[in-house]
Amino acid sequence: MAHLLGARSVRLEYPTKLVFDDVSLGVGTGDRIGVVGRNGDGKSSLLKLLSKRIAPDAGQVTWRDGLRLGVLEQADGLDDRTTVGRAITAGRPQHQWAGDPRTRHIIASLAADIDFAAPVSRLSGGQRRRVALAALLVQDWDVIALDEPTNHLDVEAVAWLAHHLRRRWPKRAGGLLLVTHDRWLLDEVATTTWEVHDRRVEPFEGGYAAYVLQRLERDRRLAASQARRQNLLRKELAWLRRGPPARTAKPKFRIEAANQLIADVPPPRDRVELARLASARLGKEVVELVDVGLSFDGHEVLRQVEWRLAPGERSAVLGANGAGKSSLLGLIAGALTPTTGRVKRGKSVRLALLDQRFAALAQWADEPVRQVLARARHDYQAEGKTVTPTQLLELLGFSPAHLSAKVGELSGGQQRRLQLLLVLLDEPNVLLIDEPTNDVDIDLLAALEDLLDSWPGSLVVVSHDRYLVERVTDQQYAIIDGRLRHLPGGIDQYLRLRAGQSSAPTAETPAAPEPVADGPSGAQLRTAQKELASLERRMAKLQERIDGARLALADHDQSDYVGLGLELERIADLEAESRDLESRWYELGERLEAAATL
Repeated sequence: MAHLLGARSVRLEYPTKLVFDDVSLGVGTGDRIGVVGRNGDGKSSLLKLLSKRIAPDAGQVTWRDGLRLGVLEQADGLDDRTTVGRAITAGRPQHQWAGDPRTRHIIASLAADIDFAAPVSRLSGGQRRRVALAALLVQDWDVIALDEPTNHLDVEAVAWLAHHLRRRWPKRAGGLLLVTHDRWLLDEVATTTWEVHDRRVEPFEGGYAAYVLQRLERDRRLAASQARRQNLLRKELAWLRRGPPARTAKPKFRIEAANQLIADVPPPRDRVELARLASARLGKEVVELVDVGLSFDGHEVLRQVEWRLAPGERSAVLGANGAGKSSLLGLIAGALTPTTGRVKRGKSVRLALLDQRFAALAQWADEPVRQVLARARHDYQAEGKTVTPTQLLELLGFSPAHLSAKVGELSGGQQRRLQLLLVLLDEPNVLLIDEPTNDVDIDLLAALEDLLDSWPGSLVVVSHDRYLVERVTDQQYAIIDGRLRHLPGGIDQYLRLRAGQSSAPTAETPAAPEPVADGPSGAQLRTAQKELASLERRMAKLQERIDGARLALADHDQSDYVGLGLELERIADLEAESRDLESRWYELGERLEAAATL
């Protein structure tokens, strides 16, 4: 593995905060690194340091000679005066970029529905994000750094991005730094996770699921006093283990370690009890849409929608940007009137909508958070316990100091949390949530999911966050061509349906795997299964050798630098061999899983 870039004893300080203190790290060829951490802890600052957009106060950032590094920041930096085509192709003549299959595929996947001649100033937020991403990806880079690339992207675009990043470079080439709260994307792409916290950067092997397990082990070993945070992680890990096979496909020696940690953890939701409570609060009738259609200025957005929302139902609505997801929520909430058909609501329904615009908070922009909370309920029931609004606020990541801050001074993520808190304190029995993950970090997403686990009502979520959708909902629907369609096969089924709609040939494999007409034979499947079992045994033995070698380092003569260096090299070789075996294991596992769906 060759060095690409890194930081040595870096210190970064802002006028009011020390961000990093004596941080050293490196990115080598083949590294695919996910960066996680709480909002404000320095994830974006780390990318800016490593990309030399800001200079450290002490230490140094090193690059390999001639390194080409491309960065996608949260602010797209597009020139509003230029056109979409010039923004993506950097003004290159069409005969140059059109002759490159990868460039054509990127443009077709991210910007096919955007007019190349349109000025950038007229694009929506989602379109701007896709144009900025396409402009970055069509160029050749040794390292790519992406800061929240999934903001405003729909589930299809996220799936395509994961596919592209996995295959952009050969296995031991290129480097990726990925700051994102999208946990599904982290699991799909990252082979290493960096957690930014407490002025340092801590590395973990693997993607998000592996990071959760290792962080829990770390917290247990340190006997941390953060009992609530550990319980959330245990619950998260329990859900990961009970989830779809594609996400929990891990070698057996890791599964056994995870199972020991979560042996006494109950399922995230007691569905029977929640359904009973929801029925008691809602009765039999909740919301029913009968042959509903919706049009704006003659443009049909939704048509012939039939949906009966049951007591305690927890559903997600998927769809491309502009498909009508928010409009569907507006119809359910009564904010929009259907053009055709009717929407029926039960007499006992108390409905709340958590929208994307913070409209409900605008009236309190100049008031302190404490004053706003004083108007709300004085208690809230969560998992059979009574908690105060202040305790809920702490659960959602606020500190006592935030109580004195004015609502209008809060960050986007803090306003999102306050908005959710006020909705929960109002105790609706039907909750509609539109894109709850915007501006929210991973720890707070876990806290939000924990709150929703014990919420006894009907829940409808619109989100492009695949992990959240699978975590908090029990069934999924999609809006395709204006119609609402149930998805028994979940998001994988949705991606297959959307891939089937596209008739344009592409230079690369589509983001979602399509069913193959003729699957592998029985003999091929048996051979693959045998190899899979053999790989698991070899990985388990290899892990024992690695663990033994690490333990032996403690007894080694610490003054024998040459011997220590040789031992470290031997451990590095063993770990590289383990990664190769695990890559083959994943490849076989995906092949067998695909064959099982045929």
